[in-house]
Amino acid sequence: KGASLSSMTADRIQLLNKVGFEWECRNCQPWDRSYDELVSFVKEFGHARVPQEFPLNPSLGIWVRTQRLNYKNYLKGDTSAKMTADRIQL
Repeated sequence: KGASLSSMTADRIQLLNKVGFEWECRNCQPWDRSYDELVSFVKEFGHARVPQEFPLNPSLGIWVRTQRLNYKNYLKGDTSAKMTADRIQL
């Protein structure tokens, strides 16, 4: 009783901190880089319908899904949405 189910230890935290681990990384890949990957996808495939589970670039499929969700939240007037008018115009 009272034992932690986490395998994270103080030593592991220290090792991760030592290499600059980002603890609160919601979208570690910069938005512009993911956007550039989407532009490349469109050039190759002729559309922007990236599958959610795209085997050639799994993070791109997740990023596109996130952008769609952010856009829907933006349209609803959600001020916490990470979508901006500038990004929509791209």
